[in-house]
Amino acid sequence: MEYATLGNSGVEVSEVGFGAWVVGTDWWGDRTREDAVEMVQHALEEDVTFFDTGDVYGHGDSEEIIGEALAEHRDEVTVSTKIGYDFYNNPQAGHGELPKKITPEWVHTAVDRSLDRLGMDHVELLMLHNANVDEVDEDVLEALDELREEGKVEAIGWALGPSIGWLAEGDAAVANEFDALQTVFNLFEQTPGQHFIDTIREQNADTSVLARVPHSSGLLNEQVTPETELGKGDHRSHRPSEWYETGWEKVEEIRFLERDGERTMGQAAIQWLLYNDEVASVTPTFRTNADIDEWAGAPDTPPLSDEEYDRVQDLYRDNFGIDRDDGMDALRSSVGGADLEDTGMKSAGD
Repeated sequence: MEYATLGNSGVEVSEVGFGAWVVGTDWWGDRTREDAVEMVQHALEEDVTFFDTGDVYGHGDSEEIIGEALAEHRDEVTVSTKIGYDFYNNPQAGHGELPKKITPEWVHTAVDRSLDRLGMDHVELLMLHNANVDEVDEDVLEALDELREEGKVEAIGWALGPSIGWLAEGDAAVANEFDALQTVFNLFEQTPGQHFIDTIREQNADTSVLARVPHSSGLLNEQVTPETELGKGDHRSHRPSEWYETGWEKVEEIRFLERDGERTMGQAAIQWLLYNDEVASVTPTFRTNADIDEWAGAPDTPPLSDEEYDRVQDLYRDNFGIDRDDGMDALRSSVGGADLEDTGMKSAGD
């Protein structure tokens, strides 16, 4: 495992992190609480030290599980949580989005409740969860600074939808010198991640990128194949069938990344992301201990060569030679799409 620092915050993260959404809900398969705790601890045994949760995941369950699993290892780990949804006063309707609440008062209240569930006096990273750009005003920014001054938070981040809103939001995070920016980013879905890498470079900013959905909802780890039947509760089933059908063809075009067995496709997908210095950590969706064993080992596989990376980018620009719709053309932003006009950007889904 390799490690990186978020911006100039001094907060260190493992290059492969643990996305704790998976242990807070049943959207990625059923497991007992004991199984979930054991899974988190197994990740730590495999040198994963960055654990990324959120208050809305299982309406607090994920935070409680993370807190229980890491209670005896607090000094060894970096913990991140997210706030921004009022699940306390609103029921969850399937996979629908809950009402957001991002005010200075709520920021303080939500953090205190999260710390109570985690059983911790601070978190290394706090991220605003899918916050719209117009919700993060000077008063909210001041509240975030207050949390740092109080020692409850070390670094600040902004987690993007992106189908809920991302372009104006991510640009604002970089402009306001947030330490971390989390977004969907993978070899098949390079927007918006590549945009933010370009922006960070152009502005010589210190913001680090945290890449989620690195395996493009099961395509790049080959856990969703033509024979796979996704259950109704599986979060990946929201993607159109055309997405997977074109994706399977794309996978065949990048087999060279496996290097005759030196990397699995799932490991290669992570190494493609880590090729970019701005990417501090990747948070794949671990469903089993076998996933942890494989993907936590990705940084130990050969890094992508310049030639391999350039070959992937050439394929991406040509849509991997596929000339038909993948069903993912629709993309909206929290500001009604105005920030996307004339950009020519393609879609990226949750």
